[in-house]
Amino acid sequence: MQPEVFVDIVRSALGLVAVLVSASILPSLVVGLTVSVFQAATSINEQTLSFLPRLLVTILGIMWGAHWGLTKLTEFFLELVHQIPTVLG
Repeated sequence: MQPEVFVDIVRSALGLVAVLVSASILPSLVVGLTVSVFQAATSINEQTLSFLPRLLVTILGIMWGAHWGLTKLTEFFLELVHQIPTVLG
């Protein structure tokens, strides 16, 4: 068992988590920024105006990318199962 194998597994897992999280957070970030610029330009200070579009975009992003995300998670899990002999000996 070499530590490099575990470091590679953790690095791959963290990279996958970053990609999966950014797939739902980045669209919400863009919509939130757009709404904030609109609110600053029109001097509208309504909190729900910025919350509701971000919530809807986040939900739509998760719905749209769920199949892709689960496919990525399944591929990562299968890769981990195939690496068991490498880790054990």
